[in-house]
Amino acid sequence: MSNKLRVGILGGTGMVGQRFISLLENHPWFEVVAVAASPRSAGKTYEEAVGDRWKMTTPMPESVKKLIVMNVNEVEEVSKEVDFVFSAVDMSKDEIKAIEDAYAKAETPVVSNNSAHRWTPDVPMVVPELNPEHFEVIEAQKKRLGTTRGFVVVKPNCSIQSYTPALHALKEFGPKVVVATTYQAISGAGKTFKDWPEMVENIIPYIGGEEEKSEQEPLRIWGKVVDGKIEKASAPLITTQCIRVPVLNGHTAAVFVSFEKKPTKEEILKAWAEFKGLPQELELPSAPKQFIRYVEEDNRPQVSLDVDYENGMGVTIGRLREDSVYDYKFVGLSHNTVRGAAGGAILSAELLKAQGYITPKN
Repeated sequence: MSNKLRVGILGGTGMVGQRFISLLENHPWFEVVAVAASPRSAGKTYEEAVGDRWKMTTPMPESVKKLIVMNVNEVEEVSKEVDFVFSAVDMSKDEIKAIEDAYAKAETPVVSNNSAHRWTPDVPMVVPELNPEHFEVIEAQKKRLGTTRGFVVVKPNCSIQSYTPALHALKEFGPKVVVATTYQAISGAGKTFKDWPEMVENIIPYIGGEEEKSEQEPLRIWGKVVDGKIEKASAPLITTQCIRVPVLNGHTAAVFVSFEKKPTKEEILKAWAEFKGLPQELELPSAPKQFIRYVEEDNRPQVSLDVDYENGMGVTIGRLREDSVYDYKFVGLSHNTVRGAAGGAILSAELLKAQGYITPKN
């Protein structure tokens, strides 16, 4: 009998659900034992339910092909099979909140890729290297939900991963104004070029709701836990533009920043090179050894060369230089469906396990 934690994937047939399944293949701590999706997929094998919609470049793992897809709405039935779940369901925001709370109340921890609970005051929204202390609010959340082991944890939007870690590493210098333009891959919309042909050789300068998330979510990550709730930070002032570009995977950000106390270029590069978080200290299975790396070449980072850095879990920064209006400017790159979605959630689950928040049910 495996001593791995039993994992369920809610919304397992979609692109992010598929990414969860591919990343969890042969995971040392977690084993996918249940996949839940909409009623129209329930009762089929996972292979049948996905059909020709497998979007990963690696083959579907043999271990999940014959799993019978469960109905995601049958919360008690799914919960009996698993120790915790990852959530990647495709529903309205209110429906997502309701179903994630239902799993939590069924004493099944939920680690969510969805945005529905990102502003619920006692739900931690965590990048494990940046704000693991926000897990403290889980105890207050459990009291609200009336649970002993069930809770919801979320990860932030994929677009902020390409620049927020770089700014976080420079917090001692007091970033005060940030201007960021993100150039976002089509997989962020759950698409490939095959099913979104109009994106070939095209740019769309609008992604619904993305700019608001990109400006506000870093402030929640940098917020403080006060009386069992997270209060967002008031600074820096962040303004963004978010543009869809004809790239499959990888969100790039062009960033301008001014500081309260302007660092030297050498101080910035040293801060990035030396930055480590709890996942690195604990050597968690999915943690990049070097979370933030700087590349010296003028034409880097590039999606084709750098998006898979540290198996897609690291952030690559380049083109740091002084600016004529702001103090500095740089370019960042992160993998939007690995670090920005499923991989970031898996790393959060590893930290939750390491800290005793997620345990076997029996």
